[in-house]
Amino acid sequence: MEAEIITIGDELLIGQVVDTNSAWLGQMLNKHNIRIRRINSISDNKDEIFSQLTDCLKRSGLIIITGGLGPTRDDITKNTLVEYFGMGWRVDQQVMQQLEAFYKSRGRTMFEANKLQAHLPDGCKTLINEWGTAPGMWFDIDGKIVISMPGVPYEMKNIFEFRALPLLAERLKRPKLYHKTIVTINIPESILAKNIEDIEDGLPPYVKLAYLPNWNIVRLRLTGTQNGEKDIASEVDDIAAKICQRIGDGVVATEDLNMAEVVFRQLALKNKTLSIAESCTGGYISHQITLIPGASKVFVGSVISYSNSVKHHQLGVDTTLFETVGAVSEQVVEQMVRGVRERLQTDFAIAVSGIAGPGGGSEEKPVGTVVIGICSATQTLVRKFHFIGDRMNVIGRAGNMAFDMLRRMISSETQ
Repeated sequence: MEAEIITIGDELLIGQVVDTNSAWLGQMLNKHNIRIRRINSISDNKDEIFSQLTDCLKRSGLIIITGGLGPTRDDITKNTLVEYFGMGWRVDQQVMQQLEAFYKSRGRTMFEANKLQAHLPDGCKTLINEWGTAPGMWFDIDGKIVISMPGVPYEMKNIFEFRALPLLAERLKRPKLYHKTIVTINIPESILAKNIEDIEDGLPPYVKLAYLPNWNIVRLRLTGTQNGEKDIASEVDDIAAKICQRIGDGVVATEDLNMAEVVFRQLALKNKTLSIAESCTGGYISHQITLIPGASKVFVGSVISYSNSVKHHQLGVDTTLFETVGAVSEQVVEQMVRGVRERLQTDFAIAVSGIAGPGGGSEEKPVGTVVIGICSATQTLVRKFHFIGDRMNVIGRAGNMAFDMLRRMISSETQ
């Protein structure tokens, strides 16, 4: 079965809201061997919905619609679907009871507009929304499936994963898929491909390799489709092991982890702690750590030392260095990293100072110049880098590099 996604909302078209729903749905559908043929974004307009849905149903067997199910007048998806499929209305008593309990628990009045959330097309199956007020809808039309869900990401994810996906799995008998991800760092995609060219050329037809580059990270995703009696997982794992052996220490992980997750696991396993001092990255590195559940097991805190004054007063950086070598220098970062580790009393520390751009660079220190320091009780390592790209590229690459330097230091000290 092939699928298409229709996202509804003017806010998506003007860039006011970024469509993260489609990316997440793509990941979920791919795991179940359902190929997304197209992703379509349209405005809150009946004619647009009619036209897009007609085209999608001609091409694909599964249509997933997100957005336009709220209680306000600009949310027209439900009414439009009733008209499109020529259906009537019914009141879903389970949804009505849920709405009453929802508003009562919050001490709020339920208006008539809110009650309308329980009015659903009489030809659809209700997909209960446990995290919001707008239920999802499942339409089975001439052997094709149309799923409509709210656009609020956490509501949509809950409905799809726990309500729609089990129905899809029951409906579709798909061959078993197995995914294996290898995360690499600081190896350009072209060089990586050349290095494993013979392995890739020798892949069986039921195993595919995809390259997923982002900043200084390249993820290699192997996807195997069950072929006969042989276990596809063990076959893909064997191929992954060959790739890892060929790449060597450029391999960061053999799971789909980001750099913060890799370092977090190392620190948690060894019961070690981390502190961070950030200048040009402005808290980005700390944020990556705190996104991880249980981050408090390893992360003590950080100092966002954006100004030289904070570098001096909070981290103990010698003020004469700002005049002689500048804030973006090995000498300053060395004092920053030692200062934050000593003050926050952690096993390891990271410090970063640089010029993320677009302004502020010079001939000696152009935009993209970043100095990163890593230290423990026994060693300190400081390196200067020149990262390419815009401001977010520089910040992202600096964060990944800092984590990689720390990853290597942790490994060297805990072997």
